[in-house]
Amino acid sequence: MLLNDSVSSVDLRPLRYQFTTTRGDWHDDNWLVIEGTVATPEGTWSFADPCLLTDEARQVSAWLRAVAAGTVDVTEPDAEGELSPDTWFIEPVVALSLAHRIESGTAVIRVHLSLEAAPPWQQGDDRADIYQYVVDVSLDAAALLHAADEWDLSLTSLPPR
Repeated sequence: MLLNDSVSSVDLRPLRYQFTTTRGDWHDDNWLVIEGTVATPEGTWSFADPCLLTDEARQVSAWLRAVAAGTVDVTEPDAEGELSPDTWFIEPVVALSLAHRIESGTAVIRVHLSLEAAPPWQQGDDRADIYQYVVDVSLDAAALLHAADEWDLSLTSLPPR
């Protein structure tokens, strides 16, 4: 699923289950390794981490479709300026929020990248707070729906086990 505009891009793909065989534990059986490639004016990097469960992964496309439909509210920073994602998961590696809408119908979404998905210059930085590094990407409704379809297609071979 490629989320990109003229400034930045975030490409996320579910690669595989973390464990090739089931272990009889729902969580262990359903961890997906997500690969990401990120390009911003600050730099380019990639990551691969078991950071989404199969049911969480399916929430990503639902959220993108809701943004395209205009049913997701903008998430403003709190009183201290901290950002909180709209859609977050058990592992705080990747999350999503809506930064704002442009009059043309374009949505500016934030892809929150923390821990293993953070840029290399923040790796191991105790000052790098969870969810505070974001990549903003401007997408119209058609691009959001296309990304949701791409994401769903990439999950067809990785059903809940």
